[in-house]
Amino acid sequence: MKRHFSLLLSTVLCLSLAACGPAQPQPTPTPQQKSQVGFYFDTVVTMQVYTDDEDLLTRAQAECQRYDDLLSKTHEGSDVWNINHAQGKRVAVSDETREILEKALEYSRASDGVFDITVEPCVALWDFTGKGMGLLPDEEALAQAADKVDWTLVDINDEGVLLPPGMTIDLGAIAKGYITDQIADFLKAGGVESGYLNFGGNVLTIGHKPDGSEWNIGIQDPLGKRDQNIVGAARVSDQAVVTSGIYERGFDLDGVRYHHILDTSTGWPVQNELAGVSIIAPDAFDADALSTTVFAMGVEKGTAFIESLEGIEAIFVTREDSVTWTSGLKDRFTPAQ
Repeated sequence: MKRHFSLLLSTVLCLSLAACGPAQPQPTPTPQQKSQVGFYFDTVVTMQVYTDDEDLLTRAQAECQRYDDLLSKTHEGSDVWNINHAQGKRVAVSDETREILEKALEYSRASDGVFDITVEPCVALWDFTGKGMGLLPDEEALAQAADKVDWTLVDINDEGVLLPPGMTIDLGAIAKGYITDQIADFLKAGGVESGYLNFGGNVLTIGHKPDGSEWNIGIQDPLGKRDQNIVGAARVSDQAVVTSGIYERGFDLDGVRYHHILDTSTGWPVQNELAGVSIIAPDAFDADALSTTVFAMGVEKGTAFIESLEGIEAIFVTREDSVTWTSGLKDRFTPAQ
């Protein structure tokens, strides 16, 4: 009896263990989707991420405010404000400001001055959003302002930044991209693995969607002629999509579109065949500067320039409603029907 009982007990135990089997890993719960909207850098800032940290986006918004205070040319005491009011004296700046300035000079060099942050004296004479919208600046004053545009005179060393008297800078064409990247890094450090940021046309995706698929980012139609106002959609993950065009800030006068992307040699808005350019790049810092630079170059030169850069792609929309894109987007961009 003892032997039969032991055999029966062993059989029951074996069946129980077989039924349980090896421990199965439990799926990790997907973090909740959270979003916040703010207004910084003179634009609407939208953050949508997947996180269980209730305060993470609030802290990210505080970081946006810190960067706004640091880099806005209109905030008294900011690094840019101090540089523009130094009257020929060298100004100590943060490491972050220096990094942006050095990147800006790289693009000025690579584009032979098509991109130039010292265009600010010309920018100051235009009003594309306020009470002066629709009025052209005085031609002589604009010509004099254009004479002050020269990126080669920006002197940066360990002691700070030095500009000749009368020269000023505007980081509007590059700082937003830098900040977008920094906020994304802040969110990743807080545990975010999926989400996207939209800083007024500067879109940056973090990872993939929670289901593992890529993000479909609609490309703005600068002419507004298509359904839902997009020319198509690009599939991206961990990439930035930044658009510059004639639709954002500008006005029409006597059949001419005057917009905020200025020719650095004249101070007048760039007049070429383009209505908009979207750049797709690993980071928003490069994409932001490139969108302005490539727009000013036009389709032919801009396409050749982008094709020479590894990991960078572009979508071009002309004023005649033609849409073209660089070779690396062959299987990643779907034009609208």
